[in-house]
Amino acid sequence: MFKKLLIANRGEIAIRIIRACHELGVRTVAVYSEADRESLHVRFADEDLCIGPPQASLSYLDIPRIIAAAEITGAEAIHPGYGFLAENAEFAEICEQSEIVFVGPTPGQIRAMGDKAAARKTVMEEGVPTVPGSKGEVDDAGEALKLSREIGFPVMIKAAAGGGGKGMRIANDPESFEKLFRQARNEAGAAFGHPGVYLEKLVERPRHVEIQVFGDKHGRVVHLGERDCTIQRRHQKLIEEAPSPAVHPQLREEMGAAAVRAAQAIDYQGAGTVEFLLDEDGRFYFIEMNTRIQVEHPVTEVITGLDLVKEQIRVASGEALSFPEVPAFHRGHAIEFRINAEDPERDFAPAPGLITTFHPPGGPGVRLDTHIYAGYTVPRFYDSLLGKVIVSGNTREEAVVRAQHVLDSFVIEGVTTTIGLLSRIARDPEFMSGQVDTGFVARLLERQGTV
Repeated sequence: MFKKLLIANRGEIAIRIIRACHELGVRTVAVYSEADRESLHVRFADEDLCIGPPQASLSYLDIPRIIAAAEITGAEAIHPGYGFLAENAEFAEICEQSEIVFVGPTPGQIRAMGDKAAARKTVMEEGVPTVPGSKGEVDDAGEALKLSREIGFPVMIKAAAGGGGKGMRIANDPESFEKLFRQARNEAGAAFGHPGVYLEKLVERPRHVEIQVFGDKHGRVVHLGERDCTIQRRHQKLIEEAPSPAVHPQLREEMGAAAVRAAQAIDYQGAGTVEFLLDEDGRFYFIEMNTRIQVEHPVTEVITGLDLVKEQIRVASGEALSFPEVPAFHRGHAIEFRINAEDPERDFAPAPGLITTFHPPGGPGVRLDTHIYAGYTVPRFYDSLLGKVIVSGNTREEAVVRAQHVLDSFVIEGVTTTIGLLSRIARDPEFMSGQVDTGFVARLLERQGTV
């Protein structure tokens, strides 16, 4: 086991990693930008080091500064968390060259799944169901239009190196296709430095269901069940839950086996998530694999009783997976609500500022992962996530009712947040019944006149 680990991240995930390290007896190093000098991850770590100005490009994304911080403090390993450099193969490679352990998959594994078109081809060869579409990138608009006619409209144009909805367009007909194709390529180039796109048939009214996988350096790969991430806005997740209301035991077994095949295809090690679309007839289709810990990992932890971050660190140090051959899961139900400093009434505009009042929820079945406090200033430079409240119960019905009261008792003043919107979602009949699809939030906002 490592003696000292550096956390190349900030916010709630940095605090989450610090807690896991302390339980493992590993000392921690926090790096921070000038904007995060008063952040709790700086206070809770054993050591801390400022690595630059507020802009992420000059601090949290500056690879030489982070490597130098690890070398100066004698950290043997670096945990990237999620976002920033978590899926940056170059960073993982430089860690290797610097003889620092990257807590995550190998550079080759990151690259294999980082290119969405290549990942799609890889899993197809393993018999994993994929959405009908191109076999790889399509560069010519005319060729892409011809293929789209064969697939059948509507189609999705998606950035090969993308994520988070960037470089993605939906073409409903041939007339609009070429304009949207150019827009997707331009946006992909600007966001990811690579304009390549591929095509997929648009699955109507799908659910978004992902499988948590874990691999070690000894060749073992397991899955820990699914999470339902259907409640999202513009491809950004708002609420996640486990297990999925739409997945029955046989489907879980089939999706889990497919996810394991996808991970085994690249000899995957560490925590990863294989994401699927689930159509109205119960058919599932691979869309991508995220080669990192997910924001929503706590719901899996709650229903399994496992600590996924500690397991990441153990696996990175060379230990075998501690999970049994058939991991026990699905004890009760857990739902995670992402609390963001955003204004739903203003198209979810970021709302940085000073938090004047902070009253967190509590009680049975309530977990809060956050880095904020009364007197904390939410900086304008980073993602607007303030924290995640995870509510659990013996049944989904109990968890939903508990969530309604928890959200009502969660008080954050000084900045605008999404708590009110999440409370309305938790009381919506469609959500309460579990009968939702990825278009649910857009319909809800339209009904309420907020879009």
